[in-house]
Amino acid sequence: MKRSDFPMLGYGVGLRRQHYSHVLEARPKVDWFEVISENFMVAGGRALEVLEGVRANYPIAMHGVSMSIGSTDPLSRSYLRQLRDLARRFEPAWISDHLCWTGVGGRNLHDLLPIPYTEEALRHVVARIRQVQDALERPILIENVSSYMAFADSTMTEWEFISAIAAEADCGILLDINNIFVSAFNHRFDANEYIDAMPAERIVQYHLAGHSDHGTYLLDSHDHPVREEVWALYERAARRLGEVSALVEWDDNIPEFAELAQTADRARAIFDATAPKHDSLGSRDADSSEKTEKTGKPALSADHRA
Repeated sequence: MKRSDFPMLGYGVGLRRQHYSHVLEARPKVDWFEVISENFMVAGGRALEVLEGVRANYPIAMHGVSMSIGSTDPLSRSYLRQLRDLARRFEPAWISDHLCWTGVGGRNLHDLLPIPYTEEALRHVVARIRQVQDALERPILIENVSSYMAFADSTMTEWEFISAIAAEADCGILLDINNIFVSAFNHRFDANEYIDAMPAERIVQYHLAGHSDHGTYLLDSHDHPVREEVWALYERAARRLGEVSALVEWDDNIPEFAELAQTADRARAIFDATAPKHDSLGSRDADSSEKTEKTGKPALSADHRA
């Protein structure tokens, strides 16, 4: 798996309930939407009606919070079946989830909990990602989470760990720029070193978000505008890693849609000012145009500004 296996979606925002009506009625000029998978893994109702309307006009990606890829509990086969069925229905550009665990002993703790960076954990996660990809019949992306504690038993850095997982499981990476900044502050490592160590061919998507400053630590709260320091780190990633689909996350104190769209536009402007376009994008557009003719849904790599 490499980045060129996925479409370049552009610069989008997370689809949130507060903006459902605006998105459906106004069709704002944004390139794509990311949806929380679990919000739509239902038998019917308003949520699926909304997603049908959104998908008719925009590319989407599905982002999960409950796969618990790092847990020692068995993977939930029913969860994976529902996720696969949702993907077959709505044809997302990709499916992603977090490099973490969310529960154990059958209990969901509803949090994204860190794992130790050891060879044993590496083998465990790689095997589980392979099982997930077999069940979903497609590669997935794994996202680095923010963390507030570290394991004494870790034998490698977070960036070494996630890079090794992506290589051995043959999956992609959703690189959360804000999470890197938050964890770098909390654990006193160099965020620039993290960015510089990333395997460019595995990076398929970025997350951009705001965080809360609690003095002695930062909290990935998704309730503030993107901080200037995070924008600077994103600019470094754009220079180092090239053009990657970027997505603005905002989950609390959610502003009007226009502010989210302006944040996505800033991500676009930063890339345009710092990094060259890839010549391969033209071939992706052609492939996606063919897909649109067959499915009647928007091309996944289409620039939705027009």
